[in-house]
Amino acid sequence: MDKNVLLALGLSLAAGLATGIGSCIAFFFKKTNYAALTYALGFSGGVMVYISFVELLADARTALTGLYGGRNGSLLAAAAFFGGIILAMLIDKLVPEKENPHEAHQDSELTSRVSKSKLFRSGMFFALAIAIHNFPEGMAVFMSGMATLETGIFITLAVAIHNIPEGITVSVPIYQATGSRKKAFFWSLASGFAEPLGALTAYLVLMPFLSETLLMLLFAAVAGIMVFITFDELLPLSEAYGRHHLAISGIVSGMALMALVLAH
Repeated sequence: MDKNVLLALGLSLAAGLATGIGSCIAFFFKKTNYAALTYALGFSGGVMVYISFVELLADARTALTGLYGGRNGSLLAAAAFFGGIILAMLIDKLVPEKENPHEAHQDSELTSRVSKSKLFRSGMFFALAIAIHNFPEGMAVFMSGMATLETGIFITLAVAIHNIPEGITVSVPIYQATGSRKKAFFWSLASGFAEPLGALTAYLVLMPFLSETLLMLLFAAVAGIMVFITFDELLPLSEAYGRHHLAISGIVSGMALMALVLAH
């Protein structure tokens, strides 16, 4: 297997394992630092949006216009970009709204139910819902890593940051229901393994047919997926903790960092 492919798969695995970090935070810290979480989620969104528009979509548009002419290339890039958004939307629709883990759930909310069976069921639903959402994210991390290692690393960081509160969301109700840290950690970590599964699927299904055109279309589609994830998940979640200006500061900081990193 090509070294770049192994690195890209490794990045997707690292992003997925971040749900386990969230689980550990839930166990060992009595009170979650929501100010830090707000800033980190905003920062993650800023990184993803900037890379999506300035790096992935821009590179795809440049390459496709070189191959197919200005108008046709631009339309192909735009179609792939919005196709990625539509794909992410369809996957999001698979998750029942009341079980959607990307709604804000503070620790007190997650432990307010009386029935332990209800708590356990909620935790398992959250784990399944997160796994469904993480699948296209794993594809995005993999394809970003195939673009350049630098881009892949920063996308991995952004996705990992937003996987941390997802790990908290899964582990808290399962731990409260069972009293077992092992079970809560296992299911929290298991939900993150959809990331490398998505990456492996991208490798097995798409790589055999890879050409410059397909690669550029995939980059544009990945940009669309990441933009949807940012606007549908990261930014609403960062705002939900009631620290609007802190969330905006995180977004701007993430974008500014990527502007410096990507400057040639």
